[in-house]
Amino acid sequence: MINFGYTIWILVLPFLMFLLLGLAGHKLKAKLSGLLGTAGLGIITFLSYFAAYQYFFRSEKIADTHQQITAFNTVWLRLTENLHIDMGILLDPISVMMLIVVTTVSFMVHIYSLGYMKGEKGFERFFAFLSLFSFSMLGLVVATNIFQMYIFWELVGVSSYLLIGFYYTKPSAVRASKKAFIVTRFADMGFLIGILILSFNTKTFDFITLTSLNGPAITQTGGAAFMGLSVLTWSMIFVFMGGVGKSAMFPFHIWLPDAMEGPTPVSALIHAATMVVAGVYLVARLFPVYAIGAPDALNVVAYVGAFSSLFAAVIACTQTDIKRVLAFSTMSQIGYMMLALGVSGYGGHDGLGYMASMFHLFTHAMFKALLFLGAGAIIHAVHSNYMTDMGGLRKYLPVTHLTFLIACLTIAGIPPLSGFFSKDEILTAALHHNKLLFAVEYIVAGLTAFYMFRLYFNIFWGRDTHYHHTPHEAPATMTIPLIILATGSVFAGFIPFNELVTSDGKAFESHIEMSVAIPSVLIGLVGIGIAFLMYRKETAIPDKVAATFKHSYKWAYNKFYIDEVYIFVTKNIIFRYISTPIAWFDRHIVDGTMNSIAFVTQVISFRIREFQSGQLQKYGFIFITGAISLVVLLVYLWK
Repeated sequence: MINFGYTIWILVLPFLMFLLLGLAGHKLKAKLSGLLGTAGLGIITFLSYFAAYQYFFRSEKIADTHQQITAFNTVWLRLTENLHIDMGILLDPISVMMLIVVTTVSFMVHIYSLGYMKGEKGFERFFAFLSLFSFSMLGLVVATNIFQMYIFWELVGVSSYLLIGFYYTKPSAVRASKKAFIVTRFADMGFLIGILILSFNTKTFDFITLTSLNGPAITQTGGAAFMGLSVLTWSMIFVFMGGVGKSAMFPFHIWLPDAMEGPTPVSALIHAATMVVAGVYLVARLFPVYAIGAPDALNVVAYVGAFSSLFAAVIACTQTDIKRVLAFSTMSQIGYMMLALGVSGYGGHDGLGYMASMFHLFTHAMFKALLFLGAGAIIHAVHSNYMTDMGGLRKYLPVTHLTFLIACLTIAGIPPLSGFFSKDEILTAALHHNKLLFAVEYIVAGLTAFYMFRLYFNIFWGRDTHYHHTPHEAPATMTIPLIILATGSVFAGFIPFNELVTSDGKAFESHIEMSVAIPSVLIGLVGIGIAFLMYRKETAIPDKVAATFKHSYKWAYNKFYIDEVYIFVTKNIIFRYISTPIAWFDRHIVDGTMNSIAFVTQVISFRIREFQSGQLQKYGFIFITGAISLVVLLVYLWK
């Protein structure tokens, strides 16, 4: 039996690094702070890879099934004899896979940041926040129970708030950090409600008990509770609401584009390995409950994922800020993953969608981190986020150009790159479950290829821009992570996920379905071809297309005015008809009552202050008066 007790250091080390850099970083040299943070993450990455090797290839299987192993657990807060909140480490296929994803991308981001953030004010603070972010996400993925996950879920929110608002002297960054924090709090309220309903009916927070086929979450909760849906279904819909917010799905997606105000390495970490994939991981963690106990909730997951992927892809086709294009791309790809979970069954080949979702999460982490870090190298070279300020950069940034092209081909689903394999599995799962959702994702596949190569051609080809200074390639600390992530983007597709990460822990046969793969590659090539014709050289075609679809283009460019709807509802309905009356009640009733009590107390105190004047004559007068009054009262009562 393998002892996984050492995995506790995967959580302890980043927390210690956060404390060290946060409390003492200002006393260290900036470079030393960065090196310490990076070295700490390097050790954590090694431990994660070692744990994955031992778990998948050395640990014993029972009935050909990967087991759920509790490497560490302690009771933190006991509520009842059976209901208690624990702190621990749970190892199973998806948590071990996520350890690889989080530590790999975070380690690359740490190395990259040594060059990208060099000379920035608050360099030590930045690496302290990175350590906190890594600690939060790692604690989330190895949680043994849903309440531990919720605690670290909120820590992820705090970490994102700190990093998005890193440039705290910049008003737009402050607004973006507050927006991300507040929007996700509304979604997290739904998550908490779901946890409370689920735990009230199952009498447990423990993931192993909740996901057991013989456990109370699947066997004991049922019956119509509201609008024809069971208690379990409603609880899982509320839990999914938390995932919608954290993964920036419609309608809680509005924080994601503004989150680009943070440093670019933060964008890579948020989009590839931490915050936005947490929602997908949440549904996957509770997948047996969704698939067997609450299939109606799983349908909600599928349709929200499909709509979000199409909605975001359309918007991405119109944006000019390269980081915002990638932000909406992330929203679209997360929609793919959610849809895959939503169309999946439980066990064997029926669980193809589950495996495909986790597979795409893994490959997406590689190529999306590569895209964001590549965007950072581009911004570092030209000091602008906008495609209109770029063009012809392939001549100046050869490494960035090649790695960025690999990432674009990967996300477009071109074989034999990793994105092709994971996307093909998702499309196959959708085809066998729901042909409408399958058709939507086919369209999204074409749009993805188009907007990514629109981005690529505008940056590296297009018009020959006259720069104020000659752009140059980023330093080795920035290009080496690009090369490593590009390698992962190329080869990650050959990992046999159908043998490692499945819905029931058992391997199953999987193969490329050519009737799905060939058309998906062709539609990707069509998208690339259209982008080539429109943006390979400077032409009037894009302006003509925008003019032809003037209103549609304007709506998409303005993100369908969802932000404006939120602002209207907030200011004109919530503030005016809810907040204003509550504020009046607070000032006049609550404060008025308290002020009246204080006023009466003050008046009475003023009147009786003479009782404590310190003058013996007054004390004697009061004593004698009181004694006479008592005598008179006693004589009166005696009669």
